[in-house]
Amino acid sequence: MRTVQPYMPCRPRRCSDMEKVAVVILNWNGKEMMRRFLPGVLESTCGTVWVADNASSDGSMEWLETTYPAVKRIQLDQNYGFAGGYNKALAQIDAEYFVLLNSDVEVKSDWLSPLLQYMDIHPEVAACQPKLKSLADPGKFEYAGAAGGYLDALGYPYCRGRIFSVVECDEGQYDEVASVFWATGAALMVRSRVWREVGGLDARFFAHMEEIDFCWRLRSRGYGVVCVPSSVVYHLGGGTLPKENPQKTYLNFRNNLYMLYKNLPQERLRPVMRCRFWLDMLAALQFLLTGKGGSCLAVWKAHSTFRRQKPLFAASRRDNLSHAMVNPIPEQSSFSILWAYYVRGIKTYSRLSLISSGKG
Repeated sequence: MRTVQPYMPCRPRRCSDMEKVAVVILNWNGKEMMRRFLPGVLESTCGTVWVADNASSDGSMEWLETTYPAVKRIQLDQNYGFAGGYNKALAQIDAEYFVLLNSDVEVKSDWLSPLLQYMDIHPEVAACQPKLKSLADPGKFEYAGAAGGYLDALGYPYCRGRIFSVVECDEGQYDEVASVFWATGAALMVRSRVWREVGGLDARFFAHMEEIDFCWRLRSRGYGVVCVPSSVVYHLGGGTLPKENPQKTYLNFRNNLYMLYKNLPQERLRPVMRCRFWLDMLAALQFLLTGKGGSCLAVWKAHSTFRRQKPLFAASRRDNLSHAMVNPIPEQSSFSILWAYYVRGIKTYSRLSLISSGKG
């Protein structure tokens, strides 16, 4: 297993050193987001900035060509989603490091240097993320990644700084570099060599949880994934689908099942999938009882789709297991985050240590 070392400051980098980095923004009908956030990215990034477009219809690329003609552009012929869009775009870019950056992320000066410095001196680390804070409420972490992500025993994701809907204030409690299970796709630096080695994102996910699946493959093969909180970015969040949108519910539940089937070790597959079925049905019932019929149906649809599509993922499962070097993965919890949150009332990451110590 590759050991992740703590971050040590390096010499400042010159802009010429940064050309090995490609910052890639995936756009879909996001002209207003680019108008708001792209100038800051261009001003504070010494690497090459690319915009890959998922067949937008809002004039995004025409605006970009007129306003920022120096920005490199990739025009895709249809909307391939987050996963497929990045796969198509990065296949056309040659750089040592890729940075996947959401179009609704605000960056500050020198946000990229800490990530690059860390990766340069830690070849055992394949991917990293900055600390993700809320643009709407800058004193808090942002839901979609906070200070790095983890996975519980049943496949539920959570973060340093966010468990389910409870988002913590950033008081410096997670300012140390930490090994994590997954890094957010909103601002993800990854070695291009390893990206290609593990096959990039799974385009069948379309959107949601694809970065967790990707990082699971990295960790199981022995690569490190870390959060480098000396780099800070601000995420608007929300994306193209509101939180309560049934389509988002469908994608989250379906893709979580895809991810578990693809990556769980054989001895854990059956018990985890059985347990998740009943927990997901309980979630569907809760949606129904709270007047969210569309989300209730989305959960049922997700399981129906998974059962139908499961054979198509068998080859991916065999490949992942054949390359796995690390089992168990240290950043995957042995406990249930549902139990910790709803039964023990543990709502912050720092208190999760009570479970392992027996004090919770």
